[in-house]
Amino acid sequence: MALFSNSRFKIAGISACVPKLVEYNRDYKWVSEKERNDLIKRVGVEEKRVAEKGTTTADLCFVAAEKLISDLSWKKDEIQLLIFVSQSRDYILPASACILQDRLGLSKSSIAFDVSMGCSGYTYGLSIISNFVANCGVKKALLLVGDVSTMTSYRDKTTYPLFGQAGTATALEFDENASDTFFNLQTDGSGHKAIMIPAGGMRNFPTKKMFEYKKFGKGIIRNDLHVALDGYAVFDFSLREVVPNIKELMEYSSRTLEEIDFFVFHQANLLINETIRKKLKLPAEKVPMSLKKYGNTSSATIPLTIVSELREEVSSKKLNLLLSGFGVGLSWGSTIIEIENICCPPVIEY
Repeated sequence: MALFSNSRFKIAGISACVPKLVEYNRDYKWVSEKERNDLIKRVGVEEKRVAEKGTTTADLCFVAAEKLISDLSWKKDEIQLLIFVSQSRDYILPASACILQDRLGLSKSSIAFDVSMGCSGYTYGLSIISNFVANCGVKKALLLVGDVSTMTSYRDKTTYPLFGQAGTATALEFDENASDTFFNLQTDGSGHKAIMIPAGGMRNFPTKKMFEYKKFGKGIIRNDLHVALDGYAVFDFSLREVVPNIKELMEYSSRTLEEIDFFVFHQANLLINETIRKKLKLPAEKVPMSLKKYGNTSSATIPLTIVSELREEVSSKKLNLLLSGFGVGLSWGSTIIEIENICCPPVIEY
Protein backbone atom coordinates (compact mmCIF):
# COMPACT_ATOMS: atom_id res chain seq x y z
CA MET A 1 0.00 0.00 0.00
CA ALA A 2 1.45 3.35 -1.03
CA LEU A 3 -0.34 5.38 1.68
CA PHE A 4 0.58 4.89 5.33
CA SER A 5 1.59 6.76 8.48
CA ASN A 6 4.16 6.48 11.27
CA SER A 7 4.21 8.10 14.71
CA ARG A 8 6.36 8.06 17.86
CA PHE A 9 9.39 9.62 16.19
CA LYS A 10 10.61 13.12 15.53
CA ILE A 11 13.37 14.81 13.56
CA ALA A 12 15.89 16.24 16.02
CA GLY A 13 18.09 17.94 13.44
CA ILE A 14 19.20 18.28 9.82
CA SER A 15 22.62 19.27 8.49
CA ALA A 16 24.09 19.58 4.99
CA CYS A 17 27.59 19.63 3.54
CA VAL A 18 28.63 20.76 0.04
CA PRO A 19 32.04 20.91 -1.68
CA LYS A 20 33.88 24.25 -1.55
CA LEU A 21 34.49 24.38 -5.30
CA VAL A 22 31.84 26.40 -7.17
CA GLU A 23 31.21 25.96 -10.90
CA TYR A 24 29.19 28.59 -12.77
CA ASN A 25 27.05 27.64 -15.73
CA ARG A 26 27.86 30.97 -17.34
CA ASP A 27 31.36 29.50 -17.82
CA TYR A 28 30.12 26.27 -19.45
CA LYS A 29 32.08 26.48 -22.71
CA TRP A 30 30.63 23.40 -24.39
CA VAL A 31 27.67 25.43 -25.70
CA SER A 32 27.33 28.95 -27.12
CA GLU A 33 26.71 31.97 -24.89
CA LYS A 34 23.10 32.19 -26.08
CA GLU A 35 22.49 28.52 -25.37
CA ARG A 36 24.12 28.91 -21.95
CA ASN A 37 21.78 31.78 -21.10
CA ASP A 38 18.74 29.88 -22.36
CA LEU A 39 19.80 26.81 -20.41
CA ILE A 40 20.22 28.77 -17.16
CA LYS A 41 16.83 30.40 -17.63
CA ARG A 42 15.05 27.12 -18.37
CA VAL A 43 16.85 24.80 -15.95
CA GLY A 44 17.34 27.40 -13.22
CA VAL A 45 20.89 26.39 -12.21
CA GLU A 46 23.30 29.32 -12.08
CA GLU A 47 25.99 27.55 -10.05
CA LYS A 48 26.67 24.20 -8.44
CA ARG A 49 29.22 22.56 -6.16
CA VAL A 50 31.77 20.09 -7.47
CA ALA A 51 33.80 17.74 -5.27
CA GLU A 52 37.53 17.38 -5.66
CA LYS A 53 38.75 14.10 -7.09
CA GLY A 54 38.64 11.46 -4.38
CA THR A 55 35.90 13.13 -2.33
CA THR A 56 32.83 10.92 -2.11
CA THR A 57 29.23 11.20 -0.97
CA ALA A 58 30.19 9.34 2.19
CA ASP A 59 32.83 12.00 2.96
CA LEU A 60 30.26 14.81 2.69
CA CYS A 61 27.71 12.87 4.76
CA PHE A 62 30.39 12.13 7.38
CA VAL A 63 31.13 15.85 7.83
CA ALA A 64 27.41 16.66 8.04
CA ALA A 65 26.83 13.88 10.58
CA GLU A 66 29.78 14.83 12.78
CA LYS A 67 28.55 18.42 13.00
CA LEU A 68 24.98 17.38 13.76
CA ILE A 69 25.97 14.85 16.42
CA SER A 70 28.15 17.49 18.09
CA ASP A 71 25.50 20.22 18.01
CA LEU A 72 22.87 17.83 19.41
CA SER A 73 25.30 16.69 22.14
CA TRP A 74 24.41 13.10 21.28
CA LYS A 75 26.59 10.30 22.63
CA LYS A 76 27.72 8.15 19.73
CA ASP A 77 27.17 4.89 21.59
CA GLU A 78 23.46 5.80 21.85
CA ILE A 79 23.00 5.88 18.05
CA GLN A 80 21.54 2.51 17.12
CA LEU A 81 20.89 2.86 13.38
CA LEU A 82 22.59 4.42 10.34
CA ILE A 83 20.98 4.34 6.91
CA PHE A 84 22.94 5.67 3.92
CA VAL A 85 20.78 6.61 0.90
CA SER A 86 22.73 7.25 -2.28
CA GLN A 87 23.40 6.10 -5.83
CA SER A 88 27.09 6.99 -5.56
CA ARG A 89 28.48 4.64 -2.94
CA ASP A 90 32.21 4.41 -2.21
CA TYR A 91 32.40 0.86 -3.58
CA ILE A 92 30.22 -1.74 -5.28
CA LEU A 93 30.81 -3.58 -2.03
CA PRO A 94 30.94 -3.24 0.94
CA ALA A 95 28.05 -0.97 1.86
CA SER A 96 29.12 2.60 2.59
CA ALA A 97 26.93 2.57 5.71
CA CYS A 98 29.25 -0.02 7.26
CA ILE A 99 32.28 2.16 6.57
CA LEU A 100 30.48 5.22 7.97
CA GLN A 101 29.53 3.33 11.14
CA ASP A 102 33.25 2.82 11.78
CA ARG A 103 34.33 6.33 10.73
CA LEU A 104 31.73 7.93 12.99
CA GLY A 105 32.69 5.71 15.91
CA LEU A 106 29.24 4.19 16.39
CA SER A 107 28.74 1.06 18.46
CA LYS A 108 29.27 -2.35 16.85
CA SER A 109 25.75 -3.19 18.03
CA SER A 110 24.28 -0.54 15.71
CA ILE A 111 22.42 -1.38 12.48
CA ALA A 112 23.94 0.03 9.25
CA PHE A 113 22.88 -0.48 5.64
CA ASP A 114 22.65 1.26 2.26
CA VAL A 115 19.57 2.11 0.22
CA SER A 116 20.12 2.70 -3.50
CA MET A 117 17.68 5.48 -4.34
CA GLY A 118 18.04 8.82 -6.09
CA CYS A 119 15.59 11.68 -6.44
CA SER A 120 12.94 10.15 -4.16
CA GLY A 121 15.58 8.85 -1.75
CA TYR A 122 14.91 11.24 1.11
CA THR A 123 11.20 10.48 1.39
CA TYR A 124 11.82 6.75 0.99
CA GLY A 125 14.65 6.92 3.52
CA LEU A 126 12.45 8.73 6.04
CA SER A 127 9.78 6.07 5.68
CA ILE A 128 12.27 3.27 6.39
CA ILE A 129 14.15 4.86 9.27
CA SER A 130 11.01 6.19 10.98
CA ASN A 131 9.59 2.67 11.12
CA PHE A 132 12.69 1.44 12.97
CA VAL A 133 12.42 4.31 15.47
CA ALA A 134 8.64 4.14 15.90
CA ASN A 135 8.23 0.38 16.08
CA CYS A 136 11.55 -1.46 16.59
CA GLY A 137 13.00 -0.02 19.78
CA VAL A 138 15.58 2.25 18.12
CA LYS A 139 15.90 5.43 20.20
CA LYS A 140 18.36 7.45 18.09
CA ALA A 141 19.15 7.10 14.38
CA LEU A 142 20.96 8.81 11.52
CA LEU A 143 19.71 9.11 7.95
CA LEU A 144 22.63 10.06 5.68
CA VAL A 145 21.51 11.08 2.20
CA GLY A 146 23.36 12.50 -0.78
CA ASP A 147 25.09 12.07 -4.10
CA VAL A 148 28.36 13.02 -5.78
CA SER A 149 27.28 12.81 -9.40
CA THR A 150 30.65 12.56 -11.12
CA MET A 151 29.27 10.26 -13.82
CA THR A 152 28.25 13.07 -16.17
CA SER A 153 29.94 13.99 -19.42
CA TYR A 154 31.13 17.58 -19.78
CA ARG A 155 30.09 17.30 -23.43
CA ASP A 156 26.48 16.43 -22.55
CA LYS A 157 24.47 19.63 -22.21
CA THR A 158 21.45 17.70 -20.88
CA THR A 159 23.21 16.53 -17.69
CA TYR A 160 26.47 18.34 -16.93
CA PRO A 161 25.01 21.80 -16.16
CA LEU A 162 22.23 20.32 -14.02
CA PHE A 163 23.75 18.11 -11.36
CA GLY A 164 25.48 19.36 -8.21
CA GLN A 165 26.89 17.47 -5.24
CA ALA A 166 25.99 17.35 -1.54
CA GLY A 167 25.73 15.13 1.51
CA THR A 168 23.25 15.52 4.36
CA ALA A 169 22.48 14.09 7.78
CA THR A 170 19.11 13.86 9.50
CA ALA A 171 18.89 12.85 13.17
CA LEU A 172 15.76 11.06 14.36
CA GLU A 173 14.77 10.03 17.86
CA PHE A 174 11.94 8.20 19.58
CA ASP A 175 9.12 10.40 20.88
CA GLU A 176 6.03 8.76 22.34
CA ASN A 177 3.97 11.94 21.85
CA ALA A 178 5.04 12.85 18.32
CA SER A 179 2.42 13.70 15.72
CA ASP A 180 1.70 11.31 12.86
CA THR A 181 3.85 11.53 9.75
CA PHE A 182 2.15 10.56 6.49
CA PHE A 183 3.68 8.95 3.40
CA ASN A 184 2.62 8.26 -0.18
CA LEU A 185 5.31 6.28 -2.05
CA GLN A 186 5.03 5.03 -5.64
CA THR A 187 7.08 3.34 -8.36
CA ASP A 188 6.92 2.78 -12.13
CA GLY A 189 9.93 0.75 -13.23
CA SER A 190 8.66 0.65 -16.81
CA GLY A 191 10.21 4.11 -17.16
CA HIS A 192 13.61 3.20 -15.74
CA LYS A 193 15.47 4.14 -18.93
CA ALA A 194 14.51 7.82 -18.54
CA ILE A 195 17.43 8.37 -16.16
CA MET A 196 20.14 5.74 -16.08
CA ILE A 197 23.79 4.81 -16.41
CA PRO A 198 23.56 2.03 -19.02
CA ALA A 199 26.78 0.21 -18.16
CA GLY A 200 29.06 -0.55 -15.26
CA GLY A 201 26.86 -2.86 -13.21
CA MET A 202 26.27 -6.60 -13.36
CA ARG A 203 23.87 -6.33 -16.33
CA ASN A 204 26.46 -4.63 -18.55
CA PHE A 205 29.80 -5.22 -16.89
CA PRO A 206 32.52 -2.62 -17.69
CA THR A 207 34.61 -3.21 -20.82
CA LYS A 208 37.07 -1.04 -22.71
CA LYS A 209 34.42 -0.31 -25.33
CA MET A 210 32.13 1.28 -22.75
CA PHE A 211 34.61 4.16 -22.35
CA GLU A 212 34.22 5.12 -26.02
CA TYR A 213 32.36 8.41 -26.58
CA LYS A 214 29.34 8.53 -28.89
CA LYS A 215 27.21 11.35 -30.22
CA PHE A 216 23.53 11.14 -29.26
CA GLY A 217 22.45 14.53 -30.66
CA LYS A 218 23.58 18.13 -30.92
CA GLY A 219 25.67 18.95 -27.86
CA ILE A 220 25.23 15.45 -26.42
CA ILE A 221 28.38 13.32 -26.42
CA ARG A 222 28.97 10.73 -23.70
CA ASN A 223 29.93 7.11 -23.08
CA ASP A 224 27.92 4.26 -21.59
CA LEU A 225 29.30 4.91 -18.10
CA HIS A 226 27.80 8.39 -18.00
CA VAL A 227 24.31 9.38 -16.88
CA ALA A 228 21.81 9.37 -19.76
CA LEU A 229 18.80 11.65 -19.25
CA ASP A 230 15.64 11.70 -21.35
CA GLY A 231 14.42 15.17 -20.42
CA TYR A 232 11.08 14.89 -22.18
CA ALA A 233 10.23 11.61 -20.47
CA VAL A 234 11.19 13.00 -17.05
CA PHE A 235 9.16 16.15 -17.64
CA ASP A 236 6.07 14.18 -18.70
CA PHE A 237 6.42 11.78 -15.76
CA SER A 238 6.83 14.57 -13.21
CA LEU A 239 3.79 16.50 -14.40
CA ARG A 240 1.69 13.34 -14.70
CA GLU A 241 2.43 11.76 -11.32
CA VAL A 242 3.60 14.25 -8.70
CA VAL A 243 0.48 16.40 -8.31
CA PRO A 244 -1.91 13.40 -7.97
CA ASN A 245 0.48 11.84 -5.46
CA ILE A 246 0.41 14.99 -3.33
CA LYS A 247 -3.36 15.34 -3.58
CA GLU A 248 -3.84 11.70 -2.50
CA LEU A 249 -1.59 12.32 0.48
CA MET A 250 -3.50 15.46 1.46
CA GLU A 251 -6.77 13.57 1.37
CA TYR A 252 -5.35 10.60 3.30
CA SER A 253 -3.95 12.86 6.03
CA SER A 254 -7.12 15.01 6.18
CA ARG A 255 -4.99 18.10 5.61
CA THR A 256 -5.54 21.04 3.30
CA LEU A 257 -2.87 22.76 1.26
CA GLU A 258 -3.40 25.86 3.40
CA GLU A 259 -2.37 23.94 6.54
CA ILE A 260 1.08 23.21 5.09
CA ASP A 261 3.65 25.89 5.96
CA PHE A 262 6.19 24.94 3.29
CA PHE A 263 6.34 22.56 0.33
CA VAL A 264 9.90 21.29 -0.22
CA PHE A 265 10.19 19.64 -3.62
CA HIS A 266 13.07 17.71 -5.15
CA GLN A 267 15.05 20.29 -7.11
CA ALA A 268 14.55 18.70 -10.52
CA ASN A 269 14.75 21.81 -12.67
CA LEU A 270 13.04 25.19 -12.65
CA LEU A 271 10.52 24.42 -15.39
CA ILE A 272 9.33 21.18 -13.75
CA ASN A 273 9.15 22.64 -10.24
CA GLU A 274 7.39 25.82 -11.26
CA THR A 275 4.86 23.88 -13.32
CA ILE A 276 4.09 21.61 -10.34
CA ARG A 277 3.76 24.64 -8.05
CA LYS A 278 1.34 26.36 -10.41
CA LYS A 279 -0.73 23.20 -10.93
CA LEU A 280 -1.16 23.01 -7.14
CA LYS A 281 -1.86 26.78 -7.03
CA LEU A 282 0.79 27.34 -4.37
CA PRO A 283 2.27 30.78 -3.61
CA ALA A 284 5.95 31.01 -4.48
CA GLU A 285 6.89 32.00 -0.92
CA LYS A 286 5.72 28.60 0.35
CA VAL A 287 7.91 26.68 -2.12
CA PRO A 288 11.61 27.27 -1.30
CA MET A 289 14.19 26.63 -4.00
CA SER A 290 17.93 25.93 -3.69
CA LEU A 291 18.33 24.95 -7.35
CA LYS A 292 19.84 28.28 -8.36
CA LYS A 293 22.95 27.92 -6.19
CA TYR A 294 23.34 24.15 -5.71
CA GLY A 295 21.76 22.52 -8.78
CA ASN A 296 20.06 19.14 -8.71
CA THR A 297 21.82 17.18 -5.95
CA SER A 298 19.67 14.06 -6.41
CA SER A 299 18.61 12.53 -3.08
CA ALA A 300 20.10 15.46 -1.11
CA THR A 301 17.94 18.20 -2.59
CA ILE A 302 15.15 18.14 0.02
CA PRO A 303 17.28 18.26 3.19
CA LEU A 304 19.74 20.66 1.52
CA THR A 305 16.88 23.01 0.63
CA ILE A 306 15.59 22.87 4.21
CA VAL A 307 19.02 23.80 5.61
CA SER A 308 19.80 26.36 2.91
CA GLU A 309 16.44 28.11 2.63
CA LEU A 310 14.45 27.37 5.80
CA ARG A 311 17.10 27.21 8.52
CA GLU A 312 15.73 30.09 10.61
CA GLU A 313 12.15 28.84 10.38
CA VAL A 314 12.80 25.19 11.27
CA SER A 315 15.13 26.19 14.11
CA SER A 316 12.60 28.40 15.86
CA LYS A 317 9.05 27.31 14.97
CA LYS A 318 6.61 24.44 14.78
CA LEU A 319 5.96 23.77 11.10
CA ASN A 320 4.04 21.38 8.89
CA LEU A 321 6.17 20.47 5.88
CA LEU A 322 5.24 18.57 2.75
CA LEU A 323 8.28 16.93 1.18
CA SER A 324 8.12 15.48 -2.33
CA GLY A 325 10.84 13.62 -4.23
CA PHE A 326 10.52 12.30 -7.79
CA GLY A 327 12.74 11.01 -10.56
CA VAL A 328 15.15 8.15 -11.23
CA GLY A 329 13.57 4.73 -11.07
CA LEU A 330 11.01 5.95 -11.93
CA SER A 331 10.17 6.51 -8.30
CA TRP A 332 8.32 9.20 -6.41
CA GLY A 333 6.97 9.87 -2.95
CA SER A 334 5.62 12.57 -0.66
CA THR A 335 5.66 13.05 3.11
CA ILE A 336 3.79 15.33 5.50
CA ILE A 337 5.78 15.83 8.67
CA GLU A 338 5.63 18.18 11.65
CA ILE A 339 8.91 19.58 12.96
CA GLU A 340 9.60 21.96 15.83
CA ASN A 341 12.74 23.85 16.87
CA ILE A 342 15.14 21.37 15.31
CA CYS A 343 18.92 21.64 15.31
CA CYS A 344 19.91 23.02 11.90
CA PRO A 345 23.47 24.34 11.50
CA PRO A 346 24.34 26.44 8.43
CA VAL A 347 25.39 24.63 5.24
CA ILE A 348 28.93 23.33 5.71
CA GLU A 349 31.60 23.67 3.02
CA TYR A 350 34.16 20.87 2.75
